[in-house]
Amino acid sequence: MRKSYDVTRYELAAKKRRIVTALLIFIPMPLTIWAGIVFLDDSKYMLVSILLLFYTLVPFFMVFEKRKPKARELVLIAMMTALTVCAQMFFHVTIPVQMGSALIIISGIALGPEAGFLIGAMARFLCNFYEGQGPWTPWQMFCWGLLGFLAGLIFNKVDLEKLKSRDFKIILGPVLCIIFALIAAYVSYLIIPGEDKTFFGWRLYAFGAAGLLAGILLQRKRLPVDNLTLTIFTFFSVFIIYGGLMNICAMVTAAGLPGSEPISFETIRVIYIAGAPYDAYHAGTAALCIFIFGNAMIRKLERIKIKYGIYR
Repeated sequence: MRKSYDVTRYELAAKKRRIVTALLIFIPMPLTIWAGIVFLDDSKYMLVSILLLFYTLVPFFMVFEKRKPKARELVLIAMMTALTVCAQMFFHVTIPVQMGSALIIISGIALGPEAGFLIGAMARFLCNFYEGQGPWTPWQMFCWGLLGFLAGLIFNKVDLEKLKSRDFKIILGPVLCIIFALIAAYVSYLIIPGEDKTFFGWRLYAFGAAGLLAGILLQRKRLPVDNLTLTIFTFFSVFIIYGGLMNICAMVTAAGLPGSEPISFETIRVIYIAGAPYDAYHAGTAALCIFIFGNAMIRKLERIKIKYGIYR
């Protein structure tokens, strides 16, 4: 009876954290980035970045509500953050694959959505000390953090009774919803092309994002995690979320510079068309890394959690 009560209390606390994290992600974080653009003219991007890190710490420390955190729990978060930074920097100067994005998704799945967002935001902040800080830093922190949060939200299953069996489940719904959304995008292009000269533009991101959101909200059927489903989820999430938001960042941060185009639907239309090949490359290489290393790393992280009694 006591054990059942503990599990119920754990699940209620986890639900509370997820709600707080979602509210922070979709309300104050975008507003903070917007305020930095409008009122600070993008010149105080370090202040905005630090504020984003502060937001990510709120739900993370809720994990330790009413109990003292153990050093091994914090060390695991720090280790994954450092590993992500090192992998991103190594492949940035050697083989041009996006291992960093893959590790963020792995972290979210293995350690939960709150830790996934924290690792993503922190790792991107640290990476940019080497790759270059700028007005794009808060956007990249938000995008990487969102990848970790959604991966943890979709894949992670809190079940202390079945934790040792690696009873993670993936939802088939998001993949199907995205596929149907992209089909709808192509049909809309055929029927109402407007001024679009090609299908590979804003429709991929807009309809894809709607499909991904619908899949997350309407998830019902669950399948065991395997390399194929991990790879498919990684490709779609990186392409739609990271690519879609960073294309908007490119338009906003460039506005006002000499020779730049103003903020308009026509500008973002052109940016989406020009950015689609790179976004597909980014998503494809991240998916390749997940396909090769994802399953093994999730198993390894779970064994560490079981060995040291780390449950989130």
